[in-house]
Amino acid sequence: MILELTPEQRAFQQAAERFAREVVAQRAAGIDHSGEFPSDVMYAAAQAGLCGITVPAQWGGLGRDYVSYALAIEAIARASATVAVSLSVTNSLVGDLVAHFGTETQRDRWLRRLASGEILGAFALSEPDAGTDAANQKTTAVPVAGGYRLAGRKVWVANAEEAALAIVFACTTPGVRGHGITAFLVPMDARGIVRTARADSLGVRGLGCMDLDLDLVVGGDQVLGEIDHGFRLAMWALQAGRVAIAAQALGIGDAAVAEAIAHARRREQFGRPIAGFQAIQWMLADMATELDAARLLTMRAADARDRQENSTVEAAMAKLAASEAAHRAADKAMQILASEGYRRGSTVERLFRDARATEIYQGTSEAQRMIISAAVLADA
Repeated sequence: MILELTPEQRAFQQAAERFAREVVAQRAAGIDHSGEFPSDVMYAAAQAGLCGITVPAQWGGLGRDYVSYALAIEAIARASATVAVSLSVTNSLVGDLVAHFGTETQRDRWLRRLASGEILGAFALSEPDAGTDAANQKTTAVPVAGGYRLAGRKVWVANAEEAALAIVFACTTPGVRGHGITAFLVPMDARGIVRTARADSLGVRGLGCMDLDLDLVVGGDQVLGEIDHGFRLAMWALQAGRVAIAAQALGIGDAAVAEAIAHARRREQFGRPIAGFQAIQWMLADMATELDAARLLTMRAADARDRQENSTVEAAMAKLAASEAAHRAADKAMQILASEGYRRGSTVERLFRDARATEIYQGTSEAQRMIISAAVLADA
């Protein structure tokens, strides 16, 4: 397990922290207030190389390891959860899949543009009846002359407002659930895609989430991987995605701790700063300890992603621990700041809303417990 960072990892972390501080933090409150997709920030992130962190250098990426990737996402999330999630989608769920499973032609068409940030990617897996039960795909891909007719509806597709490419998962062999799903590379400007903006969300606002109504023909050369093996690709991508969400949660939690510490030092009651009261000290101690424990799990999961083909359990443990630690940290920060934190527009209020999402997307906490308990029982 990684305990010490290499000089290269530390330098990359510091560069990401500097970008988060100098660029992302300046826009975080505005993004949350307006709910508009932060195209300007994503463009700046692309210029900093943050859209292709783990993509091999020969395809225009930085070729970094997953520990470096997790460190960067955590740094960005301290400033803005929205920017961190948008980056994680185009990195983990799209770029990595094309790099690992795409043909040379597919990589040449899409991967350089994704890695450079010229375009963003979206991951269209969720449906009205396929959330935690992701194998229950109702979108179909029926063979036709020259390819497949895609028809169905995808929901909560992050980045869809700006993305030029979506990886769309559809049922190609009915009745066998995850054994009959195929992944397709679909240009978002194709005729037959209707984008509908989602209702406003509680947190992580400005993520460009949209629903997609699909009725179009795609070519056989747009199949990513193998026919009927797309569900495996989705689960492989989510291993990395969950590491990124764990890192995002850590960033949110760290920001909450920082806000709580700053307030506790300046807020005086009964003639002294509230940081001097044991009740406050113990809350801060719990917040720091839980986040640090989750950070070790997250670094272990990131390291496992680099070293082994299957890191499902490590990623599930990291996401579960980090998301729930971040929720508790934001909750305690709200308690420490009291009315100052509870007011609309405060930083802690935003962090409180953003933290809650990390327990839901890319697999709820309950789904992570299902994965972990299955592994524990199999080993017993």
